[in-house]
Amino acid sequence: MQPIATKHNGQSGIAAHRLSQEQCQNNFTDKHPALGSHSAQVEAERCYYCFDAPCTEACPTGIDVPGFIRMISSHNPTGAANLILSENIMGGTCSRVCPVETLCEQSCVRNTDEDRPVTIGLLQRYATDDAISRGDSFFKRVSESGRTVGVVGAGPAGLACAHRLALLGHEVTVYEAREKPGGLNEYGLAAYKMTADFAQKEIEYITAVGGIKMQYGIKVGQDVTFEELRNNHDALFIGVGLAQANTLEIENGDCTGVENAVEYIEALRQSEDLSSLPIGQRVVVIGGGMTAIDIASQARLLGAEEVTIVYRRGQEQMKASLKEQEFAQTIGVQIRHWAQPKALKCEDNRLTGIVFSTTAEEEGGAGTEFELPADMVFKAIGQSFVSFESDGLIFNTEQGRLAVDDQRQTSIPGVWAGGDCIAGGDDLAVIAVQDGKIAAQSIHQFLTARHN
Repeated sequence: MQPIATKHNGQSGIAAHRLSQEQCQNNFTDKHPALGSHSAQVEAERCYYCFDAPCTEACPTGIDVPGFIRMISSHNPTGAANLILSENIMGGTCSRVCPVETLCEQSCVRNTDEDRPVTIGLLQRYATDDAISRGDSFFKRVSESGRTVGVVGAGPAGLACAHRLALLGHEVTVYEAREKPGGLNEYGLAAYKMTADFAQKEIEYITAVGGIKMQYGIKVGQDVTFEELRNNHDALFIGVGLAQANTLEIENGDCTGVENAVEYIEALRQSEDLSSLPIGQRVVVIGGGMTAIDIASQARLLGAEEVTIVYRRGQEQMKASLKEQEFAQTIGVQIRHWAQPKALKCEDNRLTGIVFSTTAEEEGGAGTEFELPADMVFKAIGQSFVSFESDGLIFNTEQGRLAVDDQRQTSIPGVWAGGDCIAGGDDLAVIAVQDGKIAAQSIHQFLTARHN
């Protein structure tokens, strides 16, 4: 995946076609190619099959990790997939994007004697990809309950909630503002993590259970009111994620060449010709999370010569995992810590550089200024929750997100929420899936008690 050198190509500033379409396609192949059957067998046999497995404890969705790995070692990937998908219906996505190095694989007891865990993520992918590609059905709906549930948002939380509710016999309608389902799985992840249109294939598998109706291009507060949804359904689940990018307060902030990282990744994910995307020659990314790593890596893979991530705190405070940071660095991304942006340098309203101010003594004293040349700057400083029209009903919030109880119920009766839009959780797909599962079970109990 090493980018092809682009020096002396005559394209200064922001330009498209720094690389050919073929070069881009080569750069954006799978970051971690799937295991073959023999490799999966060999890797599965490394597992100790612990009774009180710490890897299972570390999995937010409670997957029986040694159980499914034992099945792979016994030449039963179908059984392994059943175990995985019964707990995490988006196990295919999570096998690709979960920070396993800080969750299940970090907890693997193999770390203590070999300094290398069982590659749980790749084994999970081996099993789930096999099942999804064949359309293996492990799920059957119970008899219909006659109850309906509205789900706002077709991201991981909403889809997981919809699937579990459908299995329990309820009719679910998913309202999605975009034209395609998937949320960040479809629009926000680095293209080399989710290749071959896997996000849509997984969603087709999820909705094949029946009882789930998808409605696209529906914005709550614009195309339908919140009160209409409450009147049309027996319960609601909100899984809208974080829709608004945080603003960057900086001198000359309106200079041409400043881009929103999330919006650019969305355009990249939907592009049929990656080489046509304009990218700078010298790119600076502001932020320290997964979005910062993803946009920086992809800028490099699109042909940017110099890409630098600048983060206001240290490496330990970066939300992006060390593994992801190391991946970015191996393809030429520089990471600088303890500095924050102060001003953009512009000529004729075109970006030429960015001035930073150090934030720690380690960098020669807080407040020391330095400048990086840049013709493109990406803002990757987080996103915030945008509350929709609620017809006078006010949700309780914490730190700018929806407040929920341990069953993911909001302050409004009959309304649950999960995923990135709720307070207190990590912004991970696997956490969103668990939120959807927990909320679905709580909604089921609510509907059962209410109508008995």
